[in-house]
Amino acid sequence: MRTVSTVLLISVAAILARNIVEHSAAAQTMGQLRTPNSFSDIADRSERSRAIFTEIAKVLTGPRCMNCHPAGDHPLQGDDHHVHQPAAARGPGDSGVPGLPCASCHTDRNFTLPVGEASYLSIPGHPRWGLAPLEMAWEGKTFGDICRQLKDPARNGGRNLDLLHDHLANDDLVGWAWQPGAGRQPAPGTQRQFGELVQAWIDSGAACP
Repeated sequence: MRTVSTVLLISVAAILARNIVEHSAAAQTMGQLRTPNSFSDIADRSERSRAIFTEIAKVLTGPRCMNCHPAGDHPLQGDDHHVHQPAAARGPGDSGVPGLPCASCHTDRNFTLPVGEASYLSIPGHPRWGLAPLEMAWEGKTFGDICRQLKDPARNGGRNLDLLHDHLANDDLVGWAWQPGAGRQPAPGTQRQFGELVQAWIDSGAACP
């Protein structure tokens, strides 16, 4: 009986150890971005470009970006993209409604709350806090849909590919995704790495999945 119990304990310990390792590896993968060079083994230029955009989409479809690019009239919150609580609305200028603008709660920087004051740890902030215009909504769209939308000046704020790269690589509101305040998982990688991927996608033809 002792031998059987020992074997069972060893088996359980091995399973637990394997689960911990797999969970840790998955968490590291979610927090990282591949480099442009890691796609160099894809010989076909268009295929390589599509693969690079799929990596870019890890950031675009993550909660730090997607929650401010909703398809409806309400911002989203959390890693599960639930509707903003307390209730908030887009409004005519994408920054709230008269009497309740986004700036009522969201200041020009992240605000960390005293411990125990609320169920969340901080209130996000930026001087230009608000929702992306509806023509820039990404919620519910495929990677290919988002890609084509990003390339369309009518739906990307009038930007050509050079301006699009500058926006994604250098805009400090986009950069908030990597410094989202206490209690929020940052976007994968860094904004610099993200910008390098965007440039590599453009250089390879800006093909869409």
